Amino acid sequence: MTHHHEFVIKEAEYSRLCDTKSILTVNGQFPGPTIYARKGDKVIVKVANHAEYNITLHWHGVDQPRNPWSDGPEYITQCPIWPGSEFSYEIILSEEEGTIWWHAHSDWDRATVHGAIFIYPERGSSFPFPKPHKEIPIILGEWWKGNVSQVLADALRTGGDPNVSDAYTINGQPGDLYPCSKSETFTAQVEHGKTYLLRVINAAINNELFFAVGGHRLTVVGSDASYTKPFDTDFIMITPGQTMDLLLVADQPVNKSLSNNRYYMVAKPYASAVGVRYNTNNTTAILEYVTPRGNGTITDSSPVFPSLPADDDTDAATAFTANLRSLASKEHPVDVPQKIDEQVIITVAVNLLPCDENNTCFGPGGNRLSASLNNISFESPKTDILDAYYHQIGGVYGEGFPSEPPFNYNFTGDDLPRFLLTPRKATEVRMVEYNTSIEVVFQGTSLLAGENHPMHLHGQSFYVVGRGFGNFDKEKDPQGYNLVDPPLENTVGVPKNGWAAVRFKAKNPGVWFMHCHLDRHSSWGMNTVFIVKNGATLDSQILPPPKNMPQC
Repeated sequence: MTHHHEFVIKEAEYSRLCDTKSILTVNGQFPGPTIYARKGDKVIVKVANHAEYNITLHWHGVDQPRNPWSDGPEYITQCPIWPGSEFSYEIILSEEEGTIWWHAHSDWDRATVHGAIFIYPERGSSFPFPKPHKEIPIILGEWWKGNVSQVLADALRTGGDPNVSDAYTINGQPGDLYPCSKSETFTAQVEHGKTYLLRVINAAINNELFFAVGGHRLTVVGSDASYTKPFDTDFIMITPGQTMDLLLVADQPVNKSLSNNRYYMVAKPYASAVGVRYNTNNTTAILEYVTPRGNGTITDSSPVFPSLPADDDTDAATAFTANLRSLASKEHPVDVPQKIDEQVIITVAVNLLPCDENNTCFGPGGNRLSASLNNISFESPKTDILDAYYHQIGGVYGEGFPSEPPFNYNFTGDDLPRFLLTPRKATEVRMVEYNTSIEVVFQGTSLLAGENHPMHLHGQSFYVVGRGFGNFDKEKDPQGYNLVDPPLENTVGVPKNGWAAVRFKAKNPGVWFMHCHLDRHSSWGMNTVFIVKNGATLDSQILPPPKNMPQC
């Protein structure tokens, strides 16, 4: 089945934190409209840019088989949609089932330009868990009082860390704990004894988040549009880009006066880096019990607050993540590559570049903050890479992204040599033969600031087969891999000063962006591109480009 939507990019006035400002929206909505579809459907989204900014949209978690033209990252698979112009995205759903999302993929526009995608089972199929009474979308985000585009522009101009957000949000609202916010706090009404599906999306720009609901346990049943073995937890840790499907049973006793039948849903930061500024606040929404007819009077008593880990509790974050396993059932099997054809080890680092002459830079030591993968700080071209690859335009990118770090050192050690802080600036991609089984090991580093990094790969979901702390050991660590039921994800959190190993079969030809989903790191160059070459048959080759592709 094909679904059609029209998205109009336009400015709209929104009031938050006692102030009003103009923000970029889709159809005037913040968050934007939800897309509903079933597994295997197609979605056509006509985007009309009525704003003064260039824009692109990305369908985060959609593999887009053979169709990189509609993937969306600016200057990777398309030129931007200019003000006053239009472009229609063709979103091809294939294996995805569960919760994913869409967002702008130009500058930091996704701060306000984002929304959910709910993908239901194919007709005749059902959830692999009891059908919930209702679904509750939970989109976690960030809000700046100032213009977000200016926040980014100032950071890139000065070379310093960007200003942190002024609030976290749940479904666009900061919640009770912020000024001028209580009356607009998002409230979800539930009935005692019913089960609800919370579809949680972390749309925050620069922060991983803990999330919990006061007085209630949560059952994780899905992550990144793939079902998981159910497990109960008091909280989740979700990185920017990730989605999670949670079952919540409204099992708390109902007080007839309804004075104590409210519970806070809370998100707070997981901040693993030492010495890096971040927004230390919490955001809240309310879970409110009502009778089946919705009658009763709510008093002013405070909702029940959940217990959450400390901001820097890496043990809690690690313990939660370790519980994720693919469902691996007959209806939802796994296909983990047992043997690999190619291994790529990638160091993930925050770096420094010398300050430009005649400028003053606000990074450490008067330098300019940067970031890299395998010591290459990615430079975005002015011709999109997909167009250059497909039409064989030279000089846009190089094919020299290495399979191993250029320097071998104690990646997670202390007091590392200062020369390691300086990356090479380039536009290098990794060429991959069609149908190759690949293992990518993301190796965190302690350069400048060790931190948990959410790494996202477009065009391919991957199995997270292993994680650990310290330096990856090629001989020992693979012995502990989970090759039976590892989680299938599109965004993996690389532990602070640790490593994460993922495997996938490169069966989707195209140009696919890989980057850190902490946008400040991506803006500094923590990116690369995988180009999966065409296969031998027509159905293993990139589709022809649409006629209305935006031009640079």
